[in-house]
Order: sequence, then structure tokens, then C-alpha cells
Amino acid sequence: MGIQLPRWVWVGAVTLACIAGMVNVIGYLGFEHQAISHLTGTTSLLGAALAAGDWRAAGHLWGVLIAFCLGATISGLVIQDSTLRLGRRYGVVLALESLLLAAAVPLFVREQVLGAWLAAMACGLQNAMVTAYSGAVVRTTHLSGMFTDLGIGLGHLIRGMPLPVRRLTLSGLIISGFLGGGILGAWLFRSLHYHALLIPSALTGLTGIGYAGYRQWALLRQRRNGAQSIHPD
Repeated sequence: MGIQLPRWVWVGAVTLACIAGMVNVIGYLGFEHQAISHLTGTTSLLGAALAAGDWRAAGHLWGVLIAFCLGATISGLVIQDSTLRLGRRYGVVLALESLLLAAAVPLFVREQVLGAWLAAMACGLQNAMVTAYSGAVVRTTHLSGMFTDLGIGLGHLIRGMPLPVRRLTLSGLIISGFLGGGILGAWLFRSLHYHALLIPSALTGLTGIGYAGYRQWALLRQRRNGAQSIHPD
């Protein structure tokens, strides 16, 4: 099945994947060496901590899981829909994500676990915002699905079956965006330490502003076209 996504979704997905890559690598390079943007490894570490009776680590990891889910819950409450379409309150979610990332910085600097929880909540907000569109799954905070799509496409190519070119292109772009964000985040962490999180915070805010501007432009264009159809020259 092909993916029919408007251009703003493609640009937004790659941008947000880059932001998630930055956040994740900064969290991983930090004092707890904890991935933030995805929960598979976190859940595995939680199992290991529970088996070892390390209740401090287990509490920390449970907090990351709960924070991510809470962010997704808030996103669902704000957007109230799983269909990406212009006019939904994505700007509000992006503003919340930006604030959460900025608020996490001083907590990370003081090596408080709450910083990781706020960053995980921001990632949950983001991932829920772009999870589904017209039956096609889009993820920006982890790459398992993207690599799976690429593998399926390779299998189809070997069998001589038609390739879902648009889906594979989107997967490749999201992987590249996440990887690029990881490289940039690691480079920034060397010089800015936890203050490097202010960069994805600013990028998220700018993405929200860009979306709001694009939305207003599209609405004005729609109204103008509607007025011309009612009153043709």
C-alpha cells in the first residue's frame, strides 16, 4: 500500500526524527546513559533491574516508561484524532514538547532523574502526534518499523514484486533524519553538555511556528479560492 502524505507531513516527520535523534543521544551520553526516545531497551533494562532487586534503577526506568506514555496521553487529549490533517492542534503539542525539553535541562545539569522523565514525556508527545495517517504507520522517535519496511522492500525486490517506493523513501528519510540528529546531538554534547537539549527545544518550537504559519497560509489560500469560485471574474 502506498503512502499518500502531504508535503508538510514529510518535512515534519524528517525534522522531528532529527530532533528525537538529538534528544536520545544526549540522554544516552548523560549521567544515567539512558535512551529516552524509545522504550524497548528501557523495558529490557527494567526486567534486568527487577530480577537483580535494584529498586532504585527500577523506579527510574518505570518513571521513563510512565512519562513517555503520559506524553502520548496528553498528545491524544490535545489532538483528539489519529488522522494527520491540517487544522489540528499540532502547534500546541510542539510547544509543549519544546517547553518540556527546555525544563529538562536544569534537572539534567543537577543529575536529577526528573530530567530524563521530562525528556521522555516530550518524546511521547511527539511520537503520538505523528503515529498514524490513513492506515500507514509513521514513527519518528524509534526506527525498528522503518528498518522493517526497508527489509520488506528488499524482499519484494528480490522476488520481483512491486516496490512501495513512497513508503521506502519515507522510511529512508526518517532513518537519515534520526541518524543525523544523533550525530549532531553527540557533537553538541561535547561542547554544551546538557544545554545541548536547548537546540532540539528551539527546533521543536520553530517547527511549531512554521506549522502555524503554513496552516494560516493554507487556510487563506483555501478561502481565496472559495471566494473566487463563488464570484468568478
